[in-house]
Amino acid sequence: MSALVNPLPPTLQSNSQLDRWIKFNSDGTVTVRSGKVEIGQGIVSAIAQIAAEELDISYERIRTLPVDTSVSPNEGSTSGSRSIQEGGEGMRQACAEIRHAFLQHAAGKFLVDVDSLRIVDGIIHAPATHETLSYWQLAAEVQLPQARGHVRPKPVENYTLVGQSLQRLDIAKKVTGAAFIQDIDLPGMLHGRIVRPPSFKARLVALDDTLPKGMPGVRAVVRKGSFLGVIAEREEQAIKAMKALAAQCQWQEDAVLPDVDALPDFLMAQPAELELLCDDSSVRQVEGMHLAATFTRPYLAHASIGPSCALAWWHDGQLEVWSHSQSIYALRDEIAKILQLAPEQVIARHAEGAGCYGHNGADDAAFDAVLLAEAVKGEPVRVQWMREDEFAWEPLGPAMVVKLEGVVSADGFISEWKEEIWGNRHISRPGRRPEPGLLAAWHFDQGFEPPAPTDMPLAMGGGSQRNAVPYYDFPTKNVRNHAITPMPVRTSALRALGAYVNVFAIESFMDELAAAAQIDPVEFRLRHLQDERAHAVIHAAVAKAGWKPGSQGDGTTGIGIGFARYKNIGNYAAVIAEVAIAETVRVVRVVAAVDCGRMINPDGVLNQVEGGIVQATSWVLKEQMRFDRTRITSRTWEDYPILKFSEVPKIEVELINRPEHESLGVGEGVTGPTAAAIANAVYNAMGVRVRDLPLTPERIVSAMDTPLQR
Repeated sequence: MSALVNPLPPTLQSNSQLDRWIKFNSDGTVTVRSGKVEIGQGIVSAIAQIAAEELDISYERIRTLPVDTSVSPNEGSTSGSRSIQEGGEGMRQACAEIRHAFLQHAAGKFLVDVDSLRIVDGIIHAPATHETLSYWQLAAEVQLPQARGHVRPKPVENYTLVGQSLQRLDIAKKVTGAAFIQDIDLPGMLHGRIVRPPSFKARLVALDDTLPKGMPGVRAVVRKGSFLGVIAEREEQAIKAMKALAAQCQWQEDAVLPDVDALPDFLMAQPAELELLCDDSSVRQVEGMHLAATFTRPYLAHASIGPSCALAWWHDGQLEVWSHSQSIYALRDEIAKILQLAPEQVIARHAEGAGCYGHNGADDAAFDAVLLAEAVKGEPVRVQWMREDEFAWEPLGPAMVVKLEGVVSADGFISEWKEEIWGNRHISRPGRRPEPGLLAAWHFDQGFEPPAPTDMPLAMGGGSQRNAVPYYDFPTKNVRNHAITPMPVRTSALRALGAYVNVFAIESFMDELAAAAQIDPVEFRLRHLQDERAHAVIHAAVAKAGWKPGSQGDGTTGIGIGFARYKNIGNYAAVIAEVAIAETVRVVRVVAAVDCGRMINPDGVLNQVEGGIVQATSWVLKEQMRFDRTRITSRTWEDYPILKFSEVPKIEVELINRPEHESLGVGEGVTGPTAAAIANAVYNAMGVRVRDLPLTPERIVSAMDTPLQR
């Protein structure tokens, strides 16, 4: 084909050399090189499934390679529920063009028309001549070109693998304990630990490192300004030396943190950059009932079960780094920039860690390992953070405030919607700002300042603004975001970013407006939605949950609904929660319906929906970071409880497959609807509206004495 079929997917356009994506191995297997990393979401397997489909080979032949900056395409960060839309579509088009290149070459050898050929499990068949050749036979002869977009991928109706729940490729290693970065053991590997300052702004004023230097197994004590670390032959030796070193430090601290119990007032009083996200105020307003409400969320931790870990090895004029970062290329570039190295001197490789879905301490641990390994060049160093390090120093999901006002007309329609949001921006990943984005660099003598968080532009990105504009059809919408510039604690991306609290607030307020209009919450939502796919997920959830219009709770049990289209352009999700209330809120059952367009692996989609519901339930019921005026005080699992296995609700999911539509990603779409569904169920049960997360017993008691208007 000579005419351009369609523009190349962006990640393929920036990595257009086709042999960077696929390699045909002599043993009859195929190595797939994706730029998206596996963080427990099954993305590596889904992209392998796409490759196998487009190449017409069996899934069992696929071998996947973790992202490696020396060989893998650079597809940016793995974030935003966009791995299938970016990495999957890039792989689909790359494999379509690779397949076509092999067919053209085979047609020349067979002296037949290329359209007469077919491929079965990597074997190219020429029916007219009964000849065959395989990818592997031709691999040395075919010089793969750059992708040009002149080849059409396989039609959806011809799919045989995409849409099937094939076995994930990453599970076997997870079961045997060989998957995770914590398990990597390089020859001659040493162990490092870091002594962190006691608080965010603390600076080292005095140190006596004589004792730790003389402890058994200690190879080095490393100091760069206020950055301190120890290296030892064994891990337990490094931990003992770290504790001894910490005991010899004197720090200067300042009480610069706000009152954690007055966060909303603090946030709304801070300097901020005002962003007008939506303004339809020129539309004529209609008289009706006026309601107002304010919703909040606290700072949240990623709370990965395993603390961050990394390995670094300086040898033969280069630096190798292993990390569970979600931005492997950006990590490489940031390390090279800070150390004034050429990017080619640094090879960064992804290795799986405990899932976090956002920006936790992975990148920082990698730079810690690099700095320690620099002191013992030629020997690899493994650094694992302590649990206290993870809670005290990882970037947190920002606290936020959402103020809403609405007017319901006499005929039961929302005629006016006003919304204001306060919170820090959400993205501090390495490479987003000129200032170093890695923790250790801020403690150097040079006095690097932490970079201010940023947000990706809407609609694909966003931070505090994500899902801020309601997806509903209101005649008047005015939505403003106050992006707070002071950063009292370190913040960055956490699953769904601002969408979690924005959807929680919007969907809670929709229930309040429905109650004011005396209309069933499901009917109230449907009458404000024109999108048929939105109607479909709500109807599917309602049917599966057995929703009864107008049903009221009995004081101890209740049911609630939440809906959203993620980012207003992504997947559709409707969630219905059932709660039982005694000393605490217990989520008994959650029913969800999800439309993420074309599903690659339905079982993988189900895993992501279930995981999102469990994490959101934990956030809603339990999670909040606490601090005093100087330090983070939530540093253990006792200080920061998460949902227990015994508290996980029964989860039922209805998946709506739409193979004719593009894949929309799924991992983050249910977090906001789940939060709202639980809060609405509590209101349905008790008639108490709790607008501040998490829904602890203390907040429920406080809400009993709080008027609904505020």
